[in-house]
Amino acid sequence: MKEGTRVHDHGRPPARFRRLGMVAAITAIAAVVLLAGQGVPAGGAPADRAAGQPGDDDRGQELYRQSCASCHGPEGEGTQRGPGLVGVGEASVDFQLRTGRMPVSTEDGYRPVHQEPQFGAADIRALVDHVGDFGGGGPPIPRVRPGDSRLGMRLYLDSCAACHSSTGRGSTLTDGTVVPSLFDATPTQVGEAVRVGPSVMPAYPESVIDAGQLDALAGYVDTLQGDRGDLDRGGLSLDRMGPVAEGMVAWAVGLLLLVFLVRWLGSRAR
Repeated sequence: MKEGTRVHDHGRPPARFRRLGMVAAITAIAAVVLLAGQGVPAGGAPADRAAGQPGDDDRGQELYRQSCASCHGPEGEGTQRGPGLVGVGEASVDFQLRTGRMPVSTEDGYRPVHQEPQFGAADIRALVDHVGDFGGGGPPIPRVRPGDSRLGMRLYLDSCAACHSSTGRGSTLTDGTVVPSLFDATPTQVGEAVRVGPSVMPAYPESVIDAGQLDALAGYVDTLQGDRGDLDRGGLSLDRMGPVAEGMVAWAVGLLLLVFLVRWLGSRAR
């Protein structure tokens, strides 16, 4: 081979193409790193906001403007149609939303009625956070734990049974106010109601019912709901009508059986 003759390696691409390939690879890697840092998934727009979903703060503000502001005011200052929400606390807002009492509707005559909530858990959390921005104060959402149901029974009979009935079925007061049943209340909702006192119910701060007593009270309400079957063991529940009504039914059935027994014995003596 003569000196200076150039040898071509047909198995490798020319140098300029190799350099272009390296530049393209580096550019692609840099783009991936940049997009990952911005939270953009492969193939699309930023994660969690690809469909135009606002953040929690924006979501709470939007929901409040659509469903609450007309009655409670744009900044929670209150109007002639609804009370102010400044400083009411997380427990009050969470209770009203999770029990379906708010927002009210014309079908219920603008009365807060216990029903299925109209918002999902995430939207309720967003609304609670947004209303909390109106001003501090008010009781927080209580953390209710399992408690002593025997202590809870004494507290319930002393402070709750007069309105909710001894069985938790609820009642109607002399002024026509309907006191709801407790059979669908969760422990957290029981705790919230105790702390904020919805409707005509008085509020009980920790100085009156402390955290341990609140746990016990919620535990007894759970027993009233019959989740463990403790109340119906050994007999019929009679739809939980209460001890007085159930006692009258027992007396009526017993007297009727006694009459039949006397007549049967009389017919055999003839």
